[in-house]
Amino acid sequence: MDWNLRGCARKGHLTYAPTEDDLRERLRAATPAGEAWRCLRCADFVVGSPHAGGPADEAPLVLRGRALRDATVLRLLAVERGLRGLVLVALAYGVVRFRSSQASLRETFDRALPAAKPLQDTIHINVTDSAVVSRVQELLRSQPHTLTLIAVGLLAYGLLELLEAVGLFLLQRWGEYVAAVGTAVFLPLEVYELSHKVTVLKAVAFVINVAAVLYLVLTKRLFGVRGGRAAFDAERESASLLEVEAAALATT
Repeated sequence: MDWNLRGCARKGHLTYAPTEDDLRERLRAATPAGEAWRCLRCADFVVGSPHAGGPADEAPLVLRGRALRDATVLRLLAVERGLRGLVLVALAYGVVRFRSSQASLRETFDRALPAAKPLQDTIHINVTDSAVVSRVQELLRSQPHTLTLIAVGLLAYGLLELLEAVGLFLLQRWGEYVAAVGTAVFLPLEVYELSHKVTVLKAVAFVINVAAVLYLVLTKRLFGVRGGRAAFDAERESASLLEVEAAALATT
């Protein structure tokens, strides 16, 4: 996939006329339909006046190639974090609502289990002693204070996920740090859960979270890795069309 063309198809071309004469001539072409300028993203010539102009060092830094692909990956990760955050906030709200009607739900559940005994005998499935039922019974008998702590924890985690989603979607560096730290903090808990019981869902979630942390730290050069912020900015600038053309001029 050509990420540059894909980006221009979604957002349109972006042309710029630098004031430096040599660089300006490399980005401009005369056509029977009029002058054309090279797009800063896909490098194709676009007929018409440039969208903006000025010194080359004041041109907008347009994401190209790998940087554009990375931006797409980050926004997909942001969507996943956003959905997870909304689910956690909804669960926190559900726990608060459940706390107010905990007693009545416990009584209903205690009456329903004996009533389901004939059905269990018929289908030969012992639902009463299952792990799910035991967890539900344990939750129904939890102290209101415990449920409050659970609701607060779910809400805090959900808001953290939503903050990660906003930062990643806007391609902010602070969002990358929040996502890397927020995901890494819960990895020991996931390892603890896997040590007790391994399931496909837990294993997949763990692998995805480890991959997300490694991807953010390595490709975005967080925490000083691979040269840190300076190397990251230099890499992005070296991929810009104006930098490429300026380098070509310097070698001729």
